Amino acid sequence: MKKYFITGLLIWVPLGITAWVLSLIVRTMDQSLLLLPQGVQPERLIGFYVPGVGALLTLLVVFVTGLVTANILGQKLVRFWEGVLSRIPVVKSIYYSVKQVSDTLFSGSGEAFRKVLLVRYPHPEAWAVAFQTGAPPYVVTQHAKDELISVFIPTAPSPVNGFFFFVRKADTVELDITVDEALKYIVSMGVVIPAPAYPATSLVARAQNQ
Repeated sequence: MKKYFITGLLIWVPLGITAWVLSLIVRTMDQSLLLLPQGVQPERLIGFYVPGVGALLTLLVVFVTGLVTANILGQKLVRFWEGVLSRIPVVKSIYYSVKQVSDTLFSGSGEAFRKVLLVRYPHPEAWAVAFQTGAPPYVVTQHAKDELISVFIPTAPSPVNGFFFFVRKADTVELDITVDEALKYIVSMGVVIPAPAYPATSLVARAQNQ
């Protein structure tokens, strides 16, 4: 009986968590409907709440924004808007900090979070999964004799938290797995094992040679 109960949990727990996360995302995106005049809000027009309408509106706004700003006129409007924000002291600091991070993460040509690495953490005899976030600035590299890289070491099971370090590039091992596979591995605390392009034994051998 215990076996059947556990089997049922293995079926319903992932489904329940998935449904809860999707519901949370949809309800959050539905808040965009509050930007519309009350007279044209769907809930007031039809008399009841329809989940997902605000999410569709949000996606449409994002798409149209990208479409408009892709041409020369749109780029001029963006530069004008950024020029206005740059004159507001507190807003300027917040906006440009967030913009730099988003440009780095979502840029197709950037190296941020493109490579999954093994690094020595929290002591020389242990390994941790990390993401390469880029190259350190000159103010850092001028004090180092060896080539450094900047890495983010996420914590499990919440990879949004973690530690940021500069490490020697020679002391890292690049893993042949995707960022998505690495995130699943971290969130599952090692239960969901990624499928590397080479056998696990070769990974161990590479790590031992470091």
